Parts: sequence; structure tokens; C-alpha cells
Amino acid sequence: QVQLVESGGGLVQAGGSLRLSCAASGSIFKINAMRWYRQAPGKQRDVVSSITSGGSTNYADSVKGRFTISRDNAKNTVYLEMNSLKPEDTAVYYCHADVLRYAWGTTALTYWGEGTQVTVSS
Repeated sequence: QVQLVESGGGLVQAGGSLRLSCAASGSIFKINAMRWYRQAPGKQRDVVSSITSGGSTNYADSVKGRFTISRDNAKNTVYLEMNSLKPEDTAVYYCHADVLRYAWGTTALTYWGEGTQVTVSS
């Protein structure tokens, strides 16, 4: 079993900042890519940012320059630093990870967090 536990969501004023965390636990040999998605009511779930095991990052155009993704491999944790938040950033943010559970395995499995609500006022 692999579980992704998210934290850091909440209510913040426009222009403020939040830091989301997602810690993976369970049977983990290696985590490949980790990602953050978000989904607003009535909208599709979109990729916000991703980071590979080697540290290469990608960002959606809407958050580029404002958000920063990072990871701590020793803690199996991915972070999303969100700055200069806008009301349009309001959404449920989901953690996503590709996990190789065993050293003898060949296929990375996909896991999702339950999501954490981010609400930006004003």
C-alpha cells in the first residue's frame, strides 16, 4: 500500500502565499515523477506542476513565476510553494506520484492524494 497525505491548504487573501506538502508512505522503493493537479468546481483537473526524480520541473503557464515545486526524496515528500495567489487559483489541489514499490519491480504505479482545498479571497 502507498498513501499520499497532503497538508497546507486553507484560506488566504489574494497576494498571499501557501505551501502545500504531500508525503508518500508505505511500500516504496523509488518515486519517479511527482505532480500537483488542481480542480475547480465545474472544471477539469489540470496539471499545475510536475517534478521528475532528477529534479526537472514543469509549470502550467497560469502559475509560472508564482509557484515553485520541490521535493525531498529522503522524506518522500513533494512541496508546492504558492506565491502571489489569485482568486482564480482557488481549487482542490491533488498530489500525484508514480511509485516503484519494489526493487524487483518494473512498473511504476500511479497514486493520488485525497486533495486539499485552497481558497483565495478578494
